[in-house]
Amino acid sequence: MAVLVGKKAPAFKAEAVINGSEMVENYSLDQFVGKKNVVLFFYPADFTFVCPTEIIAFQDKIEEFEKRNVQVIGVSVDSAFSHWKWLQTDKKEGGIKGVKFPLVADNAMTISENYDVLAGEYDYNEEGQMVFEGTPMAYRGLFLIDKEGVVRHQVVNDMPLGRSVDETLRMIDALQFFEENGEVCPANWHAGDEGLVASQEGISEYLGKRG
Repeated sequence: MAVLVGKKAPAFKAEAVINGSEMVENYSLDQFVGKKNVVLFFYPADFTFVCPTEIIAFQDKIEEFEKRNVQVIGVSVDSAFSHWKWLQTDKKEGGIKGVKFPLVADNAMTISENYDVLAGEYDYNEEGQMVFEGTPMAYRGLFLIDKEGVVRHQVVNDMPLGRSVDETLRMIDALQFFEENGEVCPANWHAGDEGLVASQEGISEYLGKRG
């Protein structure tokens, strides 16, 4: 598994569905450089079981992301039409109607491959034919990308393990606190807590306050 933290987020241009209904071509991260942080998260597939709970959970907290000037983007290996159909389907029927943030179509699986979250890979069999070994879907990868287009946080879950939206917000708060104050964030830091100066004296002072 590649560690992308500290590196430029892999670029892409792909079809996507935005605002819950509009299909667009050549959707990319370029539009957010210098303007917004981005939470780019991968999920296995449309019309499944854990995936809608995560996507709806992100939508339920979308105002918290917007308040922090963060763009949320979902990605799966499904087509843009599949995304569109899922977005038009009521929640009681297994859909995600009401979700407004972009869903990117990675049906060529190249975005998942470049972010190293694809749960399998292409290889050649004994007959020299190209085959896919593993599951042609993405793990539940999540990448926090700063305004310069650099990955600052990543986490990858196996397919059965849903993510915490609140933890994602905590990591955004930590990144923005560091960017604004120059102080680092200790274990279990939450917005409103004190940071610490990245020096032995700063750590000693912080630990002293905690008794």
